Amino acid sequence: MTNSQAHQDLFALKTCINKSYIEVGGNRPKKWNNTFLLEENGFTGYTIENAIKWQDKWYESTRTNQIFWDNALTFDYKKALIESNIGLNVGYLSCDIDPAANTFQALKKIIRSGINFDCITFEDDRYNENEPYDLYATNFLKSYGYKVAVSDVYTESNNLFETWFVKEHINFNSCTYSEWIKENV
Repeated sequence: MTNSQAHQDLFALKTCINKSYIEVGGNRPKKWNNTFLLEENGFTGYTIENAIKWQDKWYESTRTNQIFWDNALTFDYKKALIESNIGLNVGYLSCDIDPAANTFQALKKIIRSGINFDCITFEDDRYNENEPYDLYATNFLKSYGYKVAVSDVYTESNNLFETWFVKEHINFNSCTYSEWIKENV
């Protein structure tokens, strides 16, 4: 059963070669969380969350992987991976903070630090943004060897809000979210 808003956790479970993750913007520890199911399935990793309002829920939860209460735009992702003995080849990156401009800045910081991912879910909030962060992320990630895996990811209320990526060497036929749902959920 998925805990993610749009089945991002199922995408990562089915796509990742490496059973590890970085979650940028964890929100709650379980509900609408992109890594809870991964942790339950043996993934190691860590979460970055800046909203202190979720602290009690995280500390009351059964989550065992580390959470950093820090700013996603200044956090040292590479150092945290090394200290966690995860390495620089990570399975999944969940990139979702607000606003989308900050999500894009965090994505660039992480990728430019030399960390590689099997797959990435990037929240661009197209339904609520004037800037095409989906295109910015696609062009940026393409230059680092990623391709669009799933496009036009939407919420339950049909708002386009996310794009999913995979490293080019991963055998994945690009599709729309509607097509992916029919095949995987």
